[in-house]
Parts: sequence; structure tokens; C-alpha cells
Amino acid sequence: MAKRAVHRRARKIVGEEPVALVWCEIHKPIPAPPKDVHRAAGKGRLKPGHHWLLYVGAVVFFFVVVPMMLLDKLGARLDGSSRPRRNRAARTGQPQTPGDPQRAATDPERARDRREDPADGVFDGDWSRTAGQLLLRWYGHSPNPKRLVILAGGHVSIATSPRRRLSPTKADDFRTFAEFPLDQVRIEGEAGQPRGFATFRLSFTDGSWLELGRLAEPEDADHFLRTVSG
Repeated sequence: MAKRAVHRRARKIVGEEPVALVWCEIHKPIPAPPKDVHRAAGKGRLKPGHHWLLYVGAVVFFFVVVPMMLLDKLGARLDGSSRPRRNRAARTGQPQTPGDPQRAATDPERARDRREDPADGVFDGDWSRTAGQLLLRWYGHSPNPKRLVILAGGHVSIATSPRRRLSPTKADDFRTFAEFPLDQVRIEGEAGQPRGFATFRLSFTDGSWLELGRLAEPEDADHFLRTVSG
């Protein structure tokens, strides 16, 4: 469960003891908005930032691991070319294995699903409404993907830490960047969802909605979902 520092900070920024809170993320990439919409919103970032260790790992992979793989593959090819060749006709006369019909059948279905749902289940797809406007500024408040949703005082507050890296159990520097009274937003979630796949929605009165997942801290997540589903 989130430590006292998190609850103490949450209580301080909302002015009372939270009814429920949970760390969560947008569990899918934010779809690309129209260029004019993105420009009107200030052209904020649409992807989370990464810790510097990720960039170090990428450099090591491309400049150390990849060359080693290429050298190993080259060595295997040279070794194979030095052996006596077998019957070329027998090798080339084999019929090619046909593609997986099930995969071929599902690929058009997936493409059609993406066309029918260009927002990929992240939000309702209308950038002009509340959820879309919130998404356009989502990572502008912090490059960290984690957000703390707090239910307290007749409001739903969304807070974040300015740091790129944080521990959900110890963070104590987060601050609210969005707040909605309960007559403008409804939290939709079901208790007892499988751990690791649980999600909930923020549904706004203008008909827009935003789905959140990757709920951190099992006790907080379970309590949050029980609270909103009751």
C-alpha cells in the first residue's frame, strides 16, 4: 500500500482525507491528433519521457550487442559456405510453406478495427471535448507516465510528480493539475478485475471518456475499484 508520505501529501493538496486513491497510467499510446488540433493546444508532448538508463541501454545494444550478432551471423555463413554443397535441386525444389491462414484472416479484421476505433480504446476520439483536451496536455504536466487519481471532497483530482522517475509508494512531491466536481465526471470501474489488467474510465458529462490502467499498489487499486463500483 502507498506509504504515509503519499497519503499525507494527498490529504494536503485536496484538503481532507481521500476516500480512495490510486496510481495509474494511460496504458496505451495516445493516438496522434490532427495537426491543427495539436498546434492549437500548444504542441505538447504526447509520449512519456524515459529514464536516462534506457538511453544508455539503447546505446549499448546498438554499438555492442548488434555488432556481435552480425559478426556471429557472418561467421556462421562463412562456415556454411566452406562445406560441400548438397543437392541444390532437392533443396530448392521444396514447396514453400504457405502463410498462416488464420493470421491472414485476422489481419484485415485488425485493420478494420483500427479504422473503426482510431482512438484505440484510449478515449472517445473527440479531441474537442473534455477527455481529448485533457489528453492533449497529459504529458505536458510531467514526462512521468504515472498519475495519481484522488477521490475526495466531492471532486476527482488528478495529480502527478514533475520527476521522470518516482516510486508510487514513496512519492511526496506530486501536485494536482486537473480537478473535476462529481457532477461533471463519473468514475466507471469494476471490482475484482484480474491483477495487471484492471482498468477504469473517467466519463464526463459532455459524453467524452478516458480509460486508465496499469494500476499500482494492489491494496490501493482494489480499494479504489470497490469504492467506485459500489
